[in-house]
Amino acid sequence: MSNEHTPTEPEVMEPAFWRKNGWSARVIKNEEDDGWAVEIRKQGIPEPVLISPWVMGRDKKNPKPFDAAAFATFVKTASEVLDRSARQRDQAMTKKLSIAWEGRWYEVRLELVPDEYDPHALLSAIDDAGETVAKHRVPANFKFTRDIANAWVRGGFSEP
Repeated sequence: MSNEHTPTEPEVMEPAFWRKNGWSARVIKNEEDDGWAVEIRKQGIPEPVLISPWVMGRDKKNPKPFDAAAFATFVKTASEVLDRSARQRDQAMTKKLSIAWEGRWYEVRLELVPDEYDPHALLSAIDDAGETVAKHRVPANFKFTRDIANAWVRGGFSEP
């Protein structure tokens, strides 16, 4: 995904292709069967966000033309796919453990930073008031276990 600002392309509302607000939907031949599919793309993302079956028109041969409601539904569904994917990616990059020590709870986190040239992780502790009490840079392959998190909290959050 590009971080560069790309100007929004002009709106298009044709029977088999719509483009609006950075989203586009195109009717394509369904590779799986004899029918049609819709390919939904978001500007700046090279791959389709969603490919979904599309209905035949009245002639049972050509695709049904797009309308505003169908386009809005596809964009909403594709947005949800992107959101779900981002949440899963974030969850895969973060590990969390709750540790109790001296009457307080700490959430100890290991957040992987997937830098192409300098991959690393951030080890942090957040107290029960939501304040970050410690944060250290650690190797990307840092072993994160309950025993290690307990020892780190009990050791006063010193650099591992």
